[in-house]
Formats: sequence, structure tokens, C-alpha cells
Amino acid sequence: MNAQCLDLDLHRLDLRFAGARVAEPRAVERIARSIERGGQIVPCVAVADPPVEVLQGGERLVLIDGYRRIAALRRLGRDTARVECWACDLAEAVLGVLARSQSRPWAAIEEALLVRELVQGLGLSQHEVARRSGHDVSWVSRRLQLLAGLPDAILVAVIKGRLSSWAASRVVAPLARANSEHAERLVKALSNAPLATRELRQWFDHYQKAGRLTRERLVDHPHLFLAAVEESIEQGLSKGLRDGPEGSCEIALRRINVLIHSVRKRLPNLRPLSEDLIAAVSLVQTNFEALGQDIKRYAEHDRHGDPQQRACSQGARS
Repeated sequence: MNAQCLDLDLHRLDLRFAGARVAEPRAVERIARSIERGGQIVPCVAVADPPVEVLQGGERLVLIDGYRRIAALRRLGRDTARVECWACDLAEAVLGVLARSQSRPWAAIEEALLVRELVQGLGLSQHEVARRSGHDVSWVSRRLQLLAGLPDAILVAVIKGRLSSWAASRVVAPLARANSEHAERLVKALSNAPLATRELRQWFDHYQKAGRLTRERLVDHPHLFLAAVEESIEQGLSKGLRDGPEGSCEIALRRINVLIHSVRKRLPNLRPLSEDLIAAVSLVQTNFEALGQDIKRYAEHDRHGDPQQRACSQGARS
């Protein structure tokens, strides 16, 4: 595109697409440190709306790309920004930025918000957005679908940085499609104390398996759930230390006993029995007999062993 680069006063920039950018304070801080060290290296992108042949010096320009750079410049107390002014209309500028996004990291929800602006705000068809931005139609459709499942309150939380894009697309969006009230309550609970990605994934796995009453508590108190999980893990570790390896072996044998009982209950529905099943039973029987012989041998050997060592073992678990 034809463009001219100039230093522009910040008050001349129309931040029309600020609502389509996710706030990331750490990224802004990183950019601010870079600008303070070496100046603004990458210019922002802006266009006049409506387009003009030559900039006169007084008109406001719509900022298309560079919202974090502007936030960083303001944090540093700067009055001007290096801006690349494109000689095109607003839609073409947004499409050009979307085309660039294939070679730079953008959150999917930011792309989705720009696509929605092109389709709903500027009247372009999905096919035209795909053709002019260098993407296919399915990409455009997926971006719009991402927003279709998110209530406005959740979108605001993402844009303001209170909820990550991953959480919005992988947890909150599917939750909102199933139960929008639960999604909004979850976002409210996370607004002041967000969860890490791993924690939120763990929470969502448990939510999907939980009953109705448990889900009510989970959406209102996600942090209590994670605290309970952490406490349960700590109790398990403490129990493992208390019971020692003898306790772990006993638990493993009890689990094997439960599995054998389960298989026996299902056998009447498995007739005729397959050769693979018969071979598996034979293998289990052989290993179980070998285990019994080992236990018997070690028990007999322990009678003549170290009494102090035997007392320690018995003290760990009967």
C-alpha cells in the first residue's frame, strides 16, 4: 500500500478498534522498556476515514494497528508516535492487518473481533473478508463462531485482560453454549482472582463430570474446589509416607481384587469367550501364582530376619 510515515500527536489518533484488542499489561510494559532503550522502532498503522489524498495536518486518523505501542508511549509520558499512514479506506486497512497476522502472534479473539467489525460494521461478506485478508472462508467462519458463543460480559473480561483468550475459547465459550448463567458466574468469580491455565483446565474437567448441585458450587467458588483438590493431594502424600511401601502394595492388591470381581460379573455376557481373553486370564493366573509364592517366601524369610527392621515395617502399617 502507498504510505507515508510521520510523527503524529497522540491526540490525533482515533482509537476506534480499542475494543478489539486484548489488554496485556506485561506486553505493554515490555514494549515500554524497549521504546525507552531504543525508541519506537516499529511504526503504528493508521488511515484517514474517509480517505484523503494528502494529509493536511489537522485531521484525526483511525489507529488500525499498534494499540499496545500507544499504551506504552503513554506510560512513558510521550506525546507523539511514529505512525505509518496508509492511503486506503478503512476496510482495506483492517484486511491488510489481518493478512499480516499470519506472520505475527495474535489472539484468536482479536482476529474474531476485527472480522466481526468488517462483516457487521463495514458490510463485507465473509467470502470477501477471506479473499482480501489471505485466509479461507472456514477461517472467517470459525472466528465469527468464536464470538457467537460468548456473552458480552465475557468479551469485556477478555478485552480488559481479566480472562485469557485460551480460557474464553476452550472453557467459557463451550460452558456459555451449555449454560450461559454458569459462564457469567464463573467469570465473575475469576474477575478478581484469575486461575492459571492448568488450574482452569482441571476445574473444567471436574465440572463436566459433576452433578447439578456440585456444579452450582463449582461456578461460584472455583478457588475452593482447587484448594480442596490441593488438600486431597497433600493428604494422599501424607498417607503414602505414613503407610510406606507396604500400604501401597496392599492398596494395589485390593484394586486388582476389585478388577477381577468386575470381570467375573461381565463374563456371562461375553460368551463365547475369545481366545485372546482366555490367554489373558492364563497370563494373569500365572503372575498371580508367582506373586503368591514370592509373598510366602519373603514372609518365611522375614521370621529369621532383623527384628528391628520387622518392627519398623509393622509400625508403618499392620
